[in-house]
Amino acid sequence: MFQTVFKRYEKKYILNSEQYKCVKDLLSYNTVPDEYGESLVCNIYYDTPDSLLIRRSLEKPVYKEKFRIRTYGVPKDHSVCFAELKKKYKGIVYKRRLETDYKNAILYMNGGENNICDSQIKKEIDYFKNFYGVLVPKVCLFYKRTAYYDREDRNLRFTFDSDIIYRDCDLELKNGVYGERLLENGLYLMEVKTAGAMPAEFTRLLSELQIYPASFSKYGTAYKSITEEKKQLLKGEDY
Repeated sequence: MFQTVFKRYEKKYILNSEQYKCVKDLLSYNTVPDEYGESLVCNIYYDTPDSLLIRRSLEKPVYKEKFRIRTYGVPKDHSVCFAELKKKYKGIVYKRRLETDYKNAILYMNGGENNICDSQIKKEIDYFKNFYGVLVPKVCLFYKRTAYYDREDRNLRFTFDSDIIYRDCDLELKNGVYGERLLENGLYLMEVKTAGAMPAEFTRLLSELQIYPASFSKYGTAYKSITEEKKQLLKGEDY
């Protein structure tokens, strides 16, 4: 059974290949792979036509929210899919997640007939959709992820994302993984997710390796890259 409600702190770090190897070695004694282990994470991020959600998020407000649908592996119509509403308030991340199949999730987001059962989470997502009026697919994001839990505390989770790729056209996950690279080859995004404070010993070890928290949003970084590319194209047209 998949978890549907999350409340946790999240810290992000950008690692080079050497740092990645050192951290993996440190964690190997105290962690176990989670239910996904190594996986290909596929996402479509939804936003208003004028990208209001991500523009607000990049302003680093006290409260922000995002919405995406997610699959593990390139989906088919009946692949397991999650519709996820993610909120962040004063550093705490709250996530609400509906489980359905991919075809049904797309129908739901497009306003078509679907068989998603009523629930408190669906009511929250319905309210979110109604509040913003129109939500459209904006960006596809793909990455390879390895994920681990602490042996003694399953609320402490470590994920490592690599080969992060995005595109803002052909916004259909079934069409496979292709697009532009978001991080340079050899870099990893590590996220540490915990219900409470970060373990002091782990924080100390990261400091010794000169690894420090980084502000990094996959969708936000993709949006900035897309916006900059459009600016450059417009400049070219001016000549």
